[in-house]
Amino acid sequence: MKEEQAWDLIENPHLTEKAMDQVEKNQLVLMVDVNANKTQISEAVETLFDVEVKKVNTAITPQAKKKAFVRLSDSDDAMDIATKLGMM
Repeated sequence: MKEEQAWDLIENPHLTEKAMDQVEKNQLVLMVDVNANKTQISEAVETLFDVEVKKVNTAITPQAKKKAFVRLSDSDDAMDIATKLGMM
């Protein structure tokens, strides 16, 4: 996946207190394109941040937006990515 396509899928990080707590559990919470599937989200995160994704869960919010919970492998650090995204 090209970097430009990856940025089209990932809209922005989700900045809430609960999302910050997830970073400590090596998980990122991102707002993504509503039409993106879990495989595409995983590929986009791996392309953009050079990490290995273990699992992706998604949820549709009441505002009809899609939220992705991206669990990273133990060898990667979600805190580093959160810092790059300006979450911290």
